Amino acid sequence: MKIGVIGAGILGLAVARELAGSGADVTVLDKESRVGAHQTGHNSGVVHAGIYYAPGSLKARLCRDGAAMLREYCAEHRLPYDEVGKLVIASTRAELPGLRRIAARARENGVPGIAELDALALREIEPFAVGAGAVHSPTTAITDFPAVARRLAEDLAAMGGAVRLSHPVRRLRETASGVEVIAGRSRFTFDAVVSCAGLGTDRVAALAGAPGDVRIVPFRGEYQRLAGAARHRVRGLIYPVPDPRYPFLGVHLTRRIGGEVLVGPNAVMALAFEGYRWRDVSPGDLREILGWPGTWRMAGRNWRTGVHEVYGSLAKDAFLAAARRYVPSLGPGDLEPAEGGVRAQAVGRDGRLLDDFAIDVHGRIVLVRNAPSPAATASLAIARHVVLTVPLR
Repeated sequence: MKIGVIGAGILGLAVARELAGSGADVTVLDKESRVGAHQTGHNSGVVHAGIYYAPGSLKARLCRDGAAMLREYCAEHRLPYDEVGKLVIASTRAELPGLRRIAARARENGVPGIAELDALALREIEPFAVGAGAVHSPTTAITDFPAVARRLAEDLAAMGGAVRLSHPVRRLRETASGVEVIAGRSRFTFDAVVSCAGLGTDRVAALAGAPGDVRIVPFRGEYQRLAGAARHRVRGLIYPVPDPRYPFLGVHLTRRIGGEVLVGPNAVMALAFEGYRWRDVSPGDLREILGWPGTWRMAGRNWRTGVHEVYGSLAKDAFLAAARRYVPSLGPGDLEPAEGGVRAQAVGRDGRLLDDFAIDVHGRIVLVRNAPSPAATASLAIARHVVLTVPLR
């Protein structure tokens, strides 16, 4: 059976590897010249343990399973995987009830080793941090997701599959016997196609004649990094208590493989699907983004948060103030700019941000509609889910 996979990010490559392992002849198509060029190559590298997600959701189940699978995969292939641990810190006593809810949810999701700490105990984990209390997740880890993606591509090649880079999909048409795809200057005929197109999800869905009830709205996450010796004030991961009404986690401090410590991200709507900077503006992309009624309804519902995030984007002091809530010894000279990323976030017609993973089947075409964080963590489990539950045969 011949199957095409659109998208050479970590999720598309994981799906392709899983399909090849089941005996399929798999070809991955991507418009970029390298694998993992977008969300895979622009994230903080955190392997989430599954603390936040609604019990019973795909996110909760696949994050937990995916983290275990990724840990084993990294060990097998000698890829970096470091369980640095995460502290979710309540900066004030008013946040303690939310912290307790996080601990209860984490335990319900089967996250191992969860501990609730008081103000003194949290400093044993992070000596420079302060707060009214914290939840500690010792198994939360960090890895190098682009390196994982490259290894998955090597696995696929060893199994007889192919990754066709610089092959943008221009046409996608289901026929009586399969799916015809024109990508770059090449024509392919597949028995089925799986789209893991990330920021390009809507365009692939439109080509498939299945625009659906949600659209991707790109959110840019901007970062600073700790400069010089300041990075030694953070041992692992320091996160705030998130706002349950919003799918973004707020500014946090994240140690990465290699020792860099990121501060961020904020979350501002990008002005292009691949809008990594304010000056990255695409009139065509903006027409698509603003033409979706859900974008305006989302803005109306969350405008106060949006104003705050834009201010944080324009003012370095806002990043510093957010970081100092948890590590008060940081000063203006301890931050320097770092590369950001863009999150492909599905938004419904009613303006609600879709929280869970979403996968649709349209005839012989499988569309991964929503796969934001923790999709990289869960990629191997999502791939297994796609192959086992979607009728590709």
